[in-house]
Amino acid sequence: MSPGAGTRVVGAAIVYRLHDVGYEIALDRALDLLASSAPERVRPVRGEAQAIQIKNPPITVILGTENVAVNGTRVDAELSARIFDFGVVSLRLRIPAPGDLSWDDFSAFGNAVDADRTIGALFDQHVRLLVDRIRPAVERAGVAAQTEDYVVYRISRMVDAHGQPVGAGALGDLDVAPLLLNERRPLSVEARRELLPHRFTYYGDDLTILTWDNALVVEPEPNDTDVQFILEFANAQLLELRFYDAILDAQLPQMYDRVSAARRGRGFIFTRRYAPLLADLQRLVADSTELVERVENSLKVTDDVYLARIYSAALEIFRGRAWRSGIDRKLGIIRETYAMLNAESQAARAEALEIAIVVLIVAEIVFAVVAK
Repeated sequence: MSPGAGTRVVGAAIVYRLHDVGYEIALDRALDLLASSAPERVRPVRGEAQAIQIKNPPITVILGTENVAVNGTRVDAELSARIFDFGVVSLRLRIPAPGDLSWDDFSAFGNAVDADRTIGALFDQHVRLLVDRIRPAVERAGVAAQTEDYVVYRISRMVDAHGQPVGAGALGDLDVAPLLLNERRPLSVEARRELLPHRFTYYGDDLTILTWDNALVVEPEPNDTDVQFILEFANAQLLELRFYDAILDAQLPQMYDRVSAARRGRGFIFTRRYAPLLADLQRLVADSTELVERVENSLKVTDDVYLARIYSAALEIFRGRAWRSGIDRKLGIIRETYAMLNAESQAARAEALEIAIVVLIVAEIVFAVVAK
């Protein structure tokens, strides 16, 4: 069943841009630095959200209002941020749809927001300002090149031509494809099954549909933003996995070059040429392992309920396990290289010790002969 021709919806598009801004953020210190902006530490509010355990709840702070243009219409959009202790800042721009719209018009509005490139420049400006404000709370501060973008289309009200509520179940895959996939032609059953498999509902009037780079959330309760919270958390975790995967990608060729350079050096037996390299490898493994563990342990699901299912599906869509496996594989290469170099260094020191012993014995013999 599809929405009728007279169906009207009220909603908004929430655009997310996530940045890695440092190795770790001391949230208590950041709260003090942002005190003038009334920051909060928010958790999911649904009863079923008890299945979600957040070790160190992130900080939410309102940054102000920006006037943006969507399809030639200017609207005031609320800009806010969420700060995670593992070094991620998520900027969010909530752009309300201009009044109640038909479903086709809302889809066109959502597509226009997704295609708008001026929002990126707005995020770039505000992330620098925010990092400057919280810099004393950030360890190894610096805005990384990697970012993660996501859009949530939030519908708070859907009614028919007579003003009567329309259930969220009325939205079929054919209806949401223009909004979530930007496809105007009807998709085949196979394409819909492959591209829109993640559909969740808990009450009769809510609905969540996930894709790789956006989601549709139908939720009549204005204060219930738990699904958005979970999706934002999953995107923050994805960003950190991508960030450290890129770091390891860059480090591996450098490691090979440094090993080759050290081996070409002269007088290897009598020096500790590998010592700086071994120290750097040990530090890289320790930092990467600690950060990845902190990211993965920042949010835990203890039961299979609505939010838990959405969180698990988001990690599956974002290929979280694949990113983690890639990181583990590269860390394994670094650990093996460390073990090899350490063993080679130990062997060289043992050889140097044997040579020294032989020299001492020869010297003692020479001294004995000369003394006679």
